[in-house]
Formats: sequence, C-alpha cells, structure tokens
Amino acid sequence: MSKKILVINGPNLNLLGTREKDVYGTVTLGEIASMMNKEASGLGMDLDFIQTNHEGEIIDRIHSARGVYAVLIINAGAYTHYSIAIRDALKAVEIPAIEVHLSNIHAREEFRSKSVIAPVCCGQISGFGADSYLLALKAAVNL
Repeated sequence: MSKKILVINGPNLNLLGTREKDVYGTVTLGEIASMMNKEASGLGMDLDFIQTNHEGEIIDRIHSARGVYAVLIINAGAYTHYSIAIRDALKAVEIPAIEVHLSNIHAREEFRSKSVIAPVCCGQISGFGADSYLLALKAAVNL
C-alpha cells in the first residue's frame, strides 16, 4: 500500500512564477505540483496537492486528513508567522507534518523568521526554492 501525502499551500502561493521573482523564483505552483507528483510516483507515494488563500479551509483540510494521509507537507505562507489556529490543527490531528518554504525565512524580515507552526512539525525545510518541496517529500518517506 502506498503512503498518502497531503501538500497544503497557503495564501498567495497561487501567484508563484510572477510574484517577487527575486525572492520566490520563476517556478509556478503548478510546476511544483507536477515535479512533486513525478517524484512521489517514483517513491511509491500518492500525493494530493492543494492551495487556498483561506485560513479556515486550511484548517478544515488538516482536520479531514486524519485517517487518510500518513504525512502532511505544509507551506502555510504568511499564516506560518501568526496562525495559532493552524498550529493547533496540526497538533490536534497527530499526523507527522513537514513545514516547507521556498525562501529562507530566517534570512528575511524579522517578522518572517518566527514560525508558530514549527514546534508542532517534525521539521522545517526552507531556502531551497522549489527543491524545498522535493526535499520535504524525500523526508516524508521516512516518517
């Protein structure tokens, strides 16, 4: 049986490829999804990939992941820095989660260097552009 992974993408990530290219690069979210699906297939994993600009929808998806997904990979976007609600949802469902970011959040503005979700995740991968997602997928194999 293959391991099911849910990849959750938060606000403004739908604008990748056109938004602040010097920070986030030129790869679109659709291209990241394609790269991840190809990699997941090779690793014997099933992957669902979503994006929403709405905090409540992220929380609903985390809640509904219980009993369905073995691992969550989450780029909560700006919610990373202040959403206690997303943090609490991740902790409550007791599914291993990996936090991912395209940019190095620790090398940016001070408010971006704090992640409120990191303490309830298995780990954080940031600063490697689209490869951050692929690294998270490889880490998910061992969770």
